[in-house]
Amino acid sequence: MPAEEPPVRPPTLSQVAARAGVSLKTASRALNGEPYVSGATEQRVRAAADELGYRLNGLARELRTGATSALVGLISGDLANPFYSAVASGVERELRRRGLLLVTVNNDENGELESNLVEALVERRVRALLVIPSGGGIVANSHNIPCVFIDRPPVGLVADSVLIDNAGGAHSAAEHLLARGHRRIALVADLVRTASQQARINGFSAAMRSAGNVDWEPYLRTDVHDAATAGSVVSELLALPEPPTALFTTNNRLTIGALRALRGRRFQPALVGFDDFELADVLGLTVISHDTTELGSMAARMAIERIGGYSGPPRTVVIPTTLIPRGSGER
Repeated sequence: MPAEEPPVRPPTLSQVAARAGVSLKTASRALNGEPYVSGATEQRVRAAADELGYRLNGLARELRTGATSALVGLISGDLANPFYSAVASGVERELRRRGLLLVTVNNDENGELESNLVEALVERRVRALLVIPSGGGIVANSHNIPCVFIDRPPVGLVADSVLIDNAGGAHSAAEHLLARGHRRIALVADLVRTASQQARINGFSAAMRSAGNVDWEPYLRTDVHDAATAGSVVSELLALPEPPTALFTTNNRLTIGALRALRGRRFQPALVGFDDFELADVLGLTVISHDTTELGSMAARMAIERIGGYSGPPRTVVIPTTLIPRGSGER
């Protein structure tokens, strides 16, 4: 086997200084636009930097001088999930218009990791934090920087929040299925320790109580956290002696898992999923829809206002939901 080539190291400031024939300190001053460097020297240093492909580390420079950076941190779940990537897209576009850059990290729904990520971002002097909390603990904001919570309200902390009308959306899904005569309705939910999922369960069960329907209760399944598990859970539900005639899944991953479990089955229960997603219309899937990108955009705008000096009381904005009937909830 051929020997592995050594990794190519980026050029250093010392190399730039050597090529330009100046001291390390002079090269640093020239590239940072500091005074007491002649125009000819600055031009020679910059030319050397261009030839070597050297680029300044802007963040390191800001940290050395004690300034805040142009970074804003977003702590979210897995960006492979279209929900989180749409939120991040909304945040990034809003920040970009204000000359701010987004740094996104994944908390893996782990409270301890989330706390470590907060500390890591604060060490990098982010201007604000946007957090989709794991629900496993308190995200403390003892750093006196703006903090906005997205999708899930903070626990043990009063702060700006942008939420979805989770309870209202789930209530609409339940009413839609009840209106079509269903009683044995399965609810397949994600982690109940997260406020958003608990609100969806509460909204659904409230509709069932209002209708005097208790037949759904044996079909409640919670802490189903991925598509594969959702598929297994739905298969088990449909194998019961009296299977549910309808399903409500509380996020897009669980809906995808349910669709896989239903593929090829002669008996197709009604299905309503929370969250719209690409190709859901092609699949004829009835969903509870909301503007996920606006969720991120609104959170970014609130953070920008705090960065700009707004010091009013914490605000909560609720993004509305809409039921989009496409056929799967009509059976």
